[in-house]
Amino acid sequence: MKVSMQRIFAAAAVATALVAPAQAQDKVEITLARFFGSCEADWGKSTEVKRARGECAVITTLVNQFNATNKEGITVKTQVSEWGPYYDQLSARIVARDVPTVAVMHRTSLRDFASRKLLEPLDQDFKAAGIDVADFTAHARGGSYVDGKVYGLPFDTFAWLWHVNTNRLKAAGLTKPDGSPVVPGSAAELLDQARKYKQATGKPYIGWATSGTVPITTWTFLSLGLQQDTSLFTDAAKPRLNLATPQTTAVMELINTLYSEGLAVQGADSAGINQLFFKGEVPIVFNGTWRIDDFLAQSEKSDSPLYKGYTVMPVPKIFARPGTYADGHSWVMVRGGAKNERERKAALSFLKFLWDNDIEWARTGHLPSRRSVIDSAEFKAMPYRSNIAAISATGRNLPQEVPRQQAVQVALNEELVTMLQTKKPVAQAQASAQTRVNKILDSVR
Repeated sequence: MKVSMQRIFAAAAVATALVAPAQAQDKVEITLARFFGSCEADWGKSTEVKRARGECAVITTLVNQFNATNKEGITVKTQVSEWGPYYDQLSARIVARDVPTVAVMHRTSLRDFASRKLLEPLDQDFKAAGIDVADFTAHARGGSYVDGKVYGLPFDTFAWLWHVNTNRLKAAGLTKPDGSPVVPGSAAELLDQARKYKQATGKPYIGWATSGTVPITTWTFLSLGLQQDTSLFTDAAKPRLNLATPQTTAVMELINTLYSEGLAVQGADSAGINQLFFKGEVPIVFNGTWRIDDFLAQSEKSDSPLYKGYTVMPVPKIFARPGTYADGHSWVMVRGGAKNERERKAALSFLKFLWDNDIEWARTGHLPSRRSVIDSAEFKAMPYRSNIAAISATGRNLPQEVPRQQAVQVALNEELVTMLQTKKPVAQAQASAQTRVNKILDSVR
């Protein structure tokens, strides 16, 4: 039986019309809003996550790897913002209904967004996806739950740490016979060591950034202030900042003395502090977990002042109990971001991938959000991780009941920096900070 060519072409056209839409439907694109910087020129095509160093390289490579290997036709399109304006931009996008499918969020902001009904609760979704919330570390759990529901996939615990150049301390007689640093155990010991170091070298003993938009002086203050047996806030139901206690006054007087006597670096931003540490101009810096990889890389260079002389630890117990300021990054699903069930399932598939690769993110220096990863041999084998692993359980932050924590931290930072740089009396700085912060808290009642 003969079949005309016209009939063959017609049948082929019908088949193509039926198949093509189905194939197109197999693909789905979701968006990922994040900070962590942009490094497309170096890592935009890499899928070798074990070669990546630093936050931007690791998260970029992880996204590339997911896009290249997932079997569900999912493409994650990254949208990068700067850290400073990130939350203002995210809020503006929500109002404009330009909502990302998945977004990164600090634990200090998660409660604000969840309480405004802007985030999707994820308890049942995590259970269906195979994400075991029982594996959350204590710190990660505290930052993911609001009113008994989980609103974020914790990605890490990051903390304020005590980074040390033992080469420089040794030159000033501040190391033990085994080369490890002599660690101060009180405010008096800290000041004594700082003065000895400056007398021996003519240089400051410690540094933290007091310039820039990130509230670093607040994190330094909190790392010491949260060691005290007193609360910075009164009345959990209606929080009010109260700095005028003997314990908190002692912390403010300590950082004020370090700065006023030139024992601390004056007026540097974050990049400046890093460079001073690299050059051996300051032996100790308050800085984050995310700097471990950078500082370690410097310590491996034979021409670096840090060569074979770097170590890191939680902030020493200067006051009543151990404590280090700690926050965390989580991944959230913003309401309206997933436009349909396919996008929602794609987002959960991506979150499960990030959960499964928590160990890779730990290469940045951040602590894993999973207890099973903290306990793994692979994590313990990473440099200095055993020094700081306890922070996943002991790291502390502001009480979760305190709203608008980002704004609170920025306002407190400005008042603390003013105190340091203008020699404003501690009592006046306390009063100014309380007035500003409590106005912020009152605005959300």
